[in-house]
Amino acid sequence: MSVSAPGTSTRPGISAGPDVADPPAQVAVVLSGWPRISEVFALNEVLALKRAGMLGALFATKRQRDGIRQPGASELEPLVTFLPDGDVASQSDAVVRALRHVPVAGLHGYFAHQPTAVAAHAAQRLGLPYGFSAHALDVRKVGRAELRARARSAAVVVCCNADAAAEVAATGRQPTLVRHGVELSRFPAAPVPPGEVVTLLAVGRLVEKKGFPVLLDALAMVAAAGGTQRPFRLQIVGEGPWHGQLEALIASHGLADQVTLLGRRTHETLPALYAGSHLVVAPCIVDESGDRDGLPNVVLEAMSSARPVVASDVAAISTAVRHGVNGLLVPPGDAQALAAALAELIDDEARRALMGRNGRESVESEFDLGARTSEFCDTLALAYA
Repeated sequence: MSVSAPGTSTRPGISAGPDVADPPAQVAVVLSGWPRISEVFALNEVLALKRAGMLGALFATKRQRDGIRQPGASELEPLVTFLPDGDVASQSDAVVRALRHVPVAGLHGYFAHQPTAVAAHAAQRLGLPYGFSAHALDVRKVGRAELRARARSAAVVVCCNADAAAEVAATGRQPTLVRHGVELSRFPAAPVPPGEVVTLLAVGRLVEKKGFPVLLDALAMVAAAGGTQRPFRLQIVGEGPWHGQLEALIASHGLADQVTLLGRRTHETLPALYAGSHLVVAPCIVDESGDRDGLPNVVLEAMSSARPVVASDVAAISTAVRHGVNGLLVPPGDAQALAAALAELIDDEARRALMGRNGRESVESEFDLGARTSEFCDTLALAYA
């Protein structure tokens, strides 16, 4: 999909002369919490809209107060209008008041749950089209009947991975698949660090769906069996409610000398951690509520950094990680299979290097951030033209 090229017009009844282009559609975007350090994909796509001249207004249904910002968030900070705490009706009232005299062509809920409900309600009152993006947990926070109604009346439904797209398609509406990308220059293909100790890296919020207890169980199996010829260590980046549980598990497995919980990091410091690692682990699971990741940022960042990925074959991870090519896939929640995969790559330096190179080639051809965000902007421009 693409928008009109300079010097042309596709709008009925408008004839554009040389060097004259239609102005891009102005879109009002409704986010969930802002700013969220884990939602760098949202930051990237909204920044792309702004830089394309398409961001007419930006709203957030919640204010995050942890004070940590990803690079680039400050560019959007002055544009964010925080909606008052309350239900969909009260928040949509605030959006309607803010947009009464703002020439936007449509409203886009960036997540399928409350942001989309607010966007849809406000759009109806303003006589404008609305659409929404669906990612992972958000699409499962909406009842099937409600999701069907929203999807069928939306001007566009954008899904970033095949797992979310399948949820939407089950309602009878075929979504547009626009995958997230990774900033290749921020996560360069780094040389492998020297030394005997093989460093494993895991990145994500310390919550159930990330599967970090399974990873610790797997490492305990590797250590107990003496299953590797080389020593190894694990660094886990992230913070969340499972921090205490993971600390206790590290102690009970006797892994205190090999596992470090590093806390949160932003894209200012994460590239150096990828560069200092030998392989990256994404042991994601489906949690008790049914929540799961789509395609986690860490997978693409690792591949961009030329690091092999050992990951669970769950949700949309296999759309990026190709088993035996740029990483290894194991059944989610299977600590024994994960232990075997980790032991295999810890001891095989040449294979790690080959998989890392293959991963970098994959993201260069399929997940370049500039190409993917341009596709996102083009999709919204066409939908709200």
